[in-house]
Amino acid sequence: MAIVLYHHPYTRAANVVWMLEEVGVPYQLKYLDLQAGEHKQPGILALNPMGKVPILQDDSATVTESAAIGLYLADRYALGRLAPSVDDPIRGTYFRWCVYAPSVVEPGAMAKAANWTFRESNAGFGNYASMISCIQSAVAGCKWVLGEQFSMADVIFGGTLSYMLRFKMIEPLPEFNSYCERLEQRPARQRANSINAKVAEERGLGR
Repeated sequence: MAIVLYHHPYTRAANVVWMLEEVGVPYQLKYLDLQAGEHKQPGILALNPMGKVPILQDDSATVTESAAIGLYLADRYALGRLAPSVDDPIRGTYFRWCVYAPSVVEPGAMAKAANWTFRESNAGFGNYASMISCIQSAVAGCKWVLGEQFSMADVIFGGTLSYMLRFKMIEPLPEFNSYCERLEQRPARQRANSINAKVAEERGLGR
């Protein structure tokens, strides 16, 4: 049975298509019409009570949250290639950047854009300036976040950074742009972009 990804091209599910293309396993997309509320129907809520995509089904496994999906796919299908082996010390760095995107970059950028007021010591994502400095430390002077080894961390972390740059939620520092340009050159990334664009065209979706 092929992996099934519940999908909409203008959600985080688009990045999961990239994950699947990097992993290289068969999968099928199941489009959900968000405007029609298909993501809030009982069958979908049974899979993800949040009523959001992406949702990935792999035989009896159901995985939600895009970072968790990436970690799952890399460990199950690309261990040692897209995920460091379990006895590799760099696995700690790998996990760090995989979870940094949803836990720090996303809320940190949103907080700045919306002018949230909060006590920094109580916010796991800290302050915006520290976040930018930390991202710089991940991508400056190296090809990928693990050095010369491309990994699922680059899909999760890099996909988030690319999105933030595209929508001007983070300033386009030269090292950010260079890193994201390298990501765009990956064949799997290009295939995923084409797949998402095709779905959007077929479904008559505007932007």
